[in-house]
Amino acid sequence: MTLFYSLYFLMLGFTLGSFFNVVGLRLPKGVLFKDERSYCPHCYHTLRWFELIPLISFMLQRGKCRHCQKCISPLYPIMETVNGIMFVLCYSLIGFQVELFLALAFISLFHIILVSDFVYMVIPDKVLLTFFCLFIVYRLYVPLAPWWNALLGGFIGIALTAAIILLSNGGMGGGDMKLFGLIGFVLGWKLLLLTLFLSTLTGALISSVLLMTGVIKRDQPFPFGPFIAISAVSSFFSGNIIIGWYVQTFF
Repeated sequence: MTLFYSLYFLMLGFTLGSFFNVVGLRLPKGVLFKDERSYCPHCYHTLRWFELIPLISFMLQRGKCRHCQKCISPLYPIMETVNGIMFVLCYSLIGFQVELFLALAFISLFHIILVSDFVYMVIPDKVLLTFFCLFIVYRLYVPLAPWWNALLGGFIGIALTAAIILLSNGGMGGGDMKLFGLIGFVLGWKLLLLTLFLSTLTGALISSVLLMTGVIKRDQPFPFGPFIAISAVSSFFSGNIIIGWYVQTFF
């Protein structure tokens, strides 16, 4: 049965991942599902059902549109694959517990944010608001201990990020601030601080490497959402272990 459920969550992750790609690409443009089916972004041909099968259609079509033969962005299959793997990981680590819903919702949120931030460097408010409503319901049913931890985490997430924005003269965006507030509400203040530290560290390291290799220029904007997402997921699954190791090692 474990294998069956693992395959189930893998397929679920692939399928929802395809949907999240569409949300992340369309929502910032304001054309989400408004009288439009999925289409090729190059020739605007409406895609048939057999052209929309996650991963399989991409491989069968050799990464190209069947009609205009232009390349399909590898972002689609990459994000679908990552989403499927993360869904299986959530099930494997948590099992059928109520926390599984929180984990899957967390992964889904960051999938959409990664796509929109990579392509447009925007974190849509509608996505944050939708998931915030889900997380409020979850925290009412499964509160943090103590209960005010979620409120304090959300406040610190917004306040610290706002201070960074002011001191750095716009080094981070308003979307990042709202996202940190949401993360703080979900994880609590301790894991929020860990997420902020890890995202800043990884962002600085990777940006430095990209600058030295000439991939990006010094004044070129670079999305910070991916670093926040990776750090938040790491904190969700391993944050208490990381904090425990840090305290034992340095105190």
